[in-house]
Amino acid sequence: MQRLERIAAGGADAVILREKDLPEPEYAVLAEKAAEICQGCQVPLILHSFPQSAAKCKAAAVQLPLPVLRGLSPERREQLSRFGVSCHAVSEAQEAEAAGASYLIAGHIFATDCKKGLPGRGLPFLHDVCSSVQIPVYAIGGMTPERVPAVLDAGAAGVCVMSGLMQCDDPADLIRRLKGERQDGI
Repeated sequence: MQRLERIAAGGADAVILREKDLPEPEYAVLAEKAAEICQGCQVPLILHSFPQSAAKCKAAAVQLPLPVLRGLSPERREQLSRFGVSCHAVSEAQEAEAAGASYLIAGHIFATDCKKGLPGRGLPFLHDVCSSVQIPVYAIGGMTPERVPAVLDAGAAGVCVMSGLMQCDDPADLIRRLKGERQDGI
């Protein structure tokens, strides 16, 4: 939780709580703690995979893998105030948008330790996804401050960073650099 607090206090625009190995009851306990931290820092919390926990926790949104979205009835989807969907193909992005997604996370764009051995899908993939939908698309996978301009030029609304923020010494500095803000203010 200490790392989450440093990320939230460091200027993150939002936090997605992704713990895919936890069963929902344990995830819900973690989500309550994360919600407290994020509320204290005035940072929106987005829960992952569990719509019930998101509703109970009053999360800003829920991020769904496409198979989870496919398993929700249209009535259940309508009960979600805001949800995003992870996509790995243009057809998935279009399907998620048609199902009511508010935004998408497309990835993985560049090679990343989270997907060892798998090449990134690249900027042309990101451009194709962004061009195929009307909702915001956020890029994930191998994001660094140096890559952000090219990602935005490809049409992304922004970036998601996981490993970089979990492993860096200074989350606030990395967030500032990802946003293109120089520490010296020039």
